[in-house]
Amino acid sequence: MDDGDEPLELWAACRDALRRPTGEMKAVLLDGTESPTHVRPSEPRLILRWDGIEWLPQSIAPDYAAAQRVVHGIRGDGVMG
Repeated sequence: MDDGDEPLELWAACRDALRRPTGEMKAVLLDGTESPTHVRPSEPRLILRWDGIEWLPQSIAPDYAAAQRVVHGIRGDGVMG
């Protein structure tokens, strides 16, 4: 092994630390764009789940607020009482 080479185990550990976790979710507009939250907040959102290789459709939420409740696992309306 050349002095400039890093061990495979170290390379793999660094790579795994940077990888997106499987099961992560995100919400996009139905046309596929990832817009800022203030852009068209009342439009439906497609919920996508990362399977380790690609983003797969999971469900559809009626608007931005509902999509965020799904993505972040918030039950009910999200208001703490």
